[in-house]
Amino acid sequence: MIVAIALVVAVIVTLALTFGRFARSDGWRATVTPLASIIGSGFLICGPLLAREFGSAALLAMAALLAIAYAAGWVIRFNIVHVEDHLASAPFHDPIAWAARITQGVLALAYAVSVAYYLKLLAEFSLKPIALDPAWQPMAANIIVTVIIGLMTLLALGGSLRKVEHLAHGTVSIKIGIIAGLLVALGIAWAMGGMGDPLPPARLTWASIPMLLGLIITVQGFETSRYLGHDYPADLRIRTMRHAQWIASAIYLAFIALLTPFLSRAAATEGVAGILDIMELIAPALGILVLAGALSSQLSAAVADSIGSGGLVNEVSRRKISVPLAFTLAGALAVLVVWLTDPFEVVALSSRAFALFYAMQCALAMMVSIKHGAGSSGQRVGFVVIGLICVVAVFVGAPAEG
Repeated sequence: MIVAIALVVAVIVTLALTFGRFARSDGWRATVTPLASIIGSGFLICGPLLAREFGSAALLAMAALLAIAYAAGWVIRFNIVHVEDHLASAPFHDPIAWAARITQGVLALAYAVSVAYYLKLLAEFSLKPIALDPAWQPMAANIIVTVIIGLMTLLALGGSLRKVEHLAHGTVSIKIGIIAGLLVALGIAWAMGGMGDPLPPARLTWASIPMLLGLIITVQGFETSRYLGHDYPADLRIRTMRHAQWIASAIYLAFIALLTPFLSRAAATEGVAGILDIMELIAPALGILVLAGALSSQLSAAVADSIGSGGLVNEVSRRKISVPLAFTLAGALAVLVVWLTDPFEVVALSSRAFALFYAMQCALAMMVSIKHGAGSSGQRVGFVVIGLICVVAVFVGAPAEG
C-alpha cells in the first residue's frame, strides 16, 4: 500500500510540474534551475550522514546548514543587483572586474570537482543493490565514473552533449515527483509503525562543525541564478532564487523530520547510499524509486556542471581555451579527484570548492558596496561574517565518515 500511494503521489506531482499552467511560466522555469541543483543528491545523502554524526539533533544540524546556504544566497542576490550593474560598464582592468573573473575561475574549478562528486554518488547508488565484494567496490565505482566521463567528453567533442543536457533537464519534474513520493512514504510509515526504535542521543559538539561544513555541497546550487542573466531579468532571478531556497529548505527539513523514527537505523547504515537501506526497510520496492531518483539526478547534475565548467573556462580565458578543450580538462580533473578520494572525501572536497566560491562572492559584495556606497553598514558586517564562515569551511570542512 505504501508503495502504491508513493507512486500515485509521484505521478501526480510529476504531471502537475510538467503540464500545469504555471509550469510554462518564466517564474517557474527560473525557479526550477536552482531548485533542481539544490535538492538533487543532497536530499539522498544528508539524512543518514547527519543521523550518524548528530543523532536526534540531525534536524537542528540540517537547519543550521540551510541557514548558512540561505545567507550565502543573500550575498549572491545582492551581487545580482550591484555587481552585475558595475560589470556592465567596467573596463577590462577594473579591480572588481578582475575579482569577478577570478571568482568565475573558482566556480569553474568547483563545477569540475562537483562532477566527480555527482558521478561518484551515481556509482555508489548503482552498485548498492549488487552483491559485490566490498574490497572491489571502490575500484568498480571509479571505473564506472571514468567510463561515464569519457563518454561525456566524446559527446562534447562531437557536439552532441547539449542534446543530453536537454534530456537531463526534462527529468527535473520526475525527480521532484519521486521526492514527493518518498516523503509521503516516510510519513505513512511513521503513522503506521510509530517510533519503532528509540532515538539515538543528540550529539552537538564543536568537533561536529567541520563535518557539517563539509556538507555544504548538499545544499549548493542556488548560485546558478547568478548566471541566468541572458534568459531572465535581475528581479526575477532574485525572487526565484529565494523561492527555490525556501522550497528546498522545506523539503530538506520535512525529510529529516519524517526520518526521525528511523534515525537509529539511518545512523547504522554504511556508505553514502544508506538511504536505500532505510527506504527498502519500509517497503522493498521503494528502493527502486530511490535508485531511479538518484541515477537521474546525479547524471543530469554532472552533465550540467560539466557544461558550466567548460563554458566558464572558455569565458574567463577570453575564448583562448575552446569549450571542448575546457570540458576535457574539467573531465580530467574530475577523474583525478575520483581516483584520489573516497566518497566521503569527495563530498568534503566539493564543499570546500563551493565554500571558496561563496567566500569570494562575499569579497565581491564588499568591494562593490564600498566603491558605490551600496548597502548598509549592517549588510557589510553580514558580508564579513558570512565570508569568514565560508573561509572556515574551506579549511576545516571534513569528510562525513570522520
